[in-house]
Amino acid sequence: MRKKLAGITLAGAVALASFGAGNSLIQTEAKVERKSAKKPQNVIMMVMDGTSSNATTLARWYKGKPLHMDQLMAGGVRAYSAESAITDSAPAATALATGNKSNSGYVGVLPSVVNTPGVKSVEKEDQFRPVANVLEGAKLSGRATGIVATSEIQHATPAGFSAHNYSRDDFQTLAEQQVYQNIDVVLGGGKQSLLPGKEEKSRKDGENLVNVLNKKGYDFVENKKELEQSRAKKIWGSFADRDLAYDMDRPQTKAEQPKLSEMTNKAITTLSKDKDGFFLFVEGSKTDWAAHANDPVGMISDVLAFDEAVDKAVEFAKKDGNTMVIAIADHGNSGLSIGNANTTKGYDTTPVSAYIDPLKKAKMTLEGATSKLKEDLSNKEEVAALYGLSNLTSEEKAQLTKARDKKEMSATLSKLLANRANLGFTTGGHTGEDVFLYSYGVNRPTGHFDNTDIAKHMAKSMNINLNELTNELFIEANKAFKGSNVAVDSKDKNNPVLVVTNNKRTVRFPVNKNIAIVNGKEIQMNSVVIQDKKNRFFVPKQAQQIVKNEK
Repeated sequence: MRKKLAGITLAGAVALASFGAGNSLIQTEAKVERKSAKKPQNVIMMVMDGTSSNATTLARWYKGKPLHMDQLMAGGVRAYSAESAITDSAPAATALATGNKSNSGYVGVLPSVVNTPGVKSVEKEDQFRPVANVLEGAKLSGRATGIVATSEIQHATPAGFSAHNYSRDDFQTLAEQQVYQNIDVVLGGGKQSLLPGKEEKSRKDGENLVNVLNKKGYDFVENKKELEQSRAKKIWGSFADRDLAYDMDRPQTKAEQPKLSEMTNKAITTLSKDKDGFFLFVEGSKTDWAAHANDPVGMISDVLAFDEAVDKAVEFAKKDGNTMVIAIADHGNSGLSIGNANTTKGYDTTPVSAYIDPLKKAKMTLEGATSKLKEDLSNKEEVAALYGLSNLTSEEKAQLTKARDKKEMSATLSKLLANRANLGFTTGGHTGEDVFLYSYGVNRPTGHFDNTDIAKHMAKSMNINLNELTNELFIEANKAFKGSNVAVDSKDKNNPVLVVTNNKRTVRFPVNKNIAIVNGKEIQMNSVVIQDKKNRFFVPKQAQQIVKNEK
């Protein structure tokens, strides 16, 4: 089955009701550089989450020289969802991975609400249906696959390329699906969601997924040294219970964690050993988190870290000559402006130093600095100094004094630094502007795209038809097993099992896993079993063959 779908082309596909996938309000021309007819063997897809163009501009000024990404500027991308001009990360990832618009919180499934002008509606029976992503297509085409992130690996964006669920917050389900997707290299945070326990995101189903990974032959590594030393073909790196540290904070707080560029380089080195090529997804996750907190230092920290990772990817692509690299933000965040009320008059003569020098004084990001707060908040001024706010004025001290807890302290510090650096923020949420597109290598996309077009371009470049793949991997169980008795074993409510009986043959399909159990024997399938919000179950075509005893 790994080779079966190789050679399927996007051209000639019968659209699966289009699934509302990309009718855009404004159709602008997009093109592809074609120096030769060949398509890339390898595709590296990189996302800096929640990063507006002003954030990259600010990072460039802070760095004092061009970003690596600047040389790759290729166009722009429209990033709205099926229900809003401003997208959540989950539908943004779904669009970039599957070519389908979706709703807030939905990961790898079709929307239930479509009200954005120009987006095609979805039939009622197709609402919440899982849809195939480019990583699944790459895997079945014979390529090695990998995902890398600085957040929990179960977070919305990496999950959008590796799982299917109507709730981005259901880490229990997302983690299990990822483990059973048989992805070759997985590097990031999120160990807590792999293990039973009493923590907020610990597993409630009693399953120890680390044990599962070990049985599957992964080298399970937990720090930078172990990652560097690993020579395994399959690596699962879990470097934090939750998210990894900001790049600026790492040397002081989590020196044992690898940088994003190091994880990217290791993933490429490992995956590139596959003679059939590879697909790698990489996310710089916490630029978004910094933007939510209106923390310019955190934004700069991890834009620059992402830029280093892009450089590693392009360095490989240049040597390889058979790789396409795409880098993009999935949406904007915070409404950052370089200039605020302080510069209403005199903006045209305000030097760059007025914006950058105050930021350069910070030794840690907002998250890093506030992690040093004592419980009684008695060291407020020391923490403020870590964040670049030394020599406080009497007015600034008065504002700090009013902060009654860590949350209020964070909000106060971000406002004080933004004022000093003449920066503005309009929101603590996402924003709806178009984002930049960067690309390099064979068949690289250039122009102005809808976010769904990025998935389609990657799929076409790898000779994958996402619509046909969806029909291959996700058939509704009652349709798949007509003439058989289909039931659900819910004795263990956290681990439901689809049970199909046909001609005295009973096959059990545990939900969120890629296995079928016949007479106690496990048979691996090419996709996980999905349960949707309507309590429908979706199985791959392979499951039909197993029930019929054809395989």
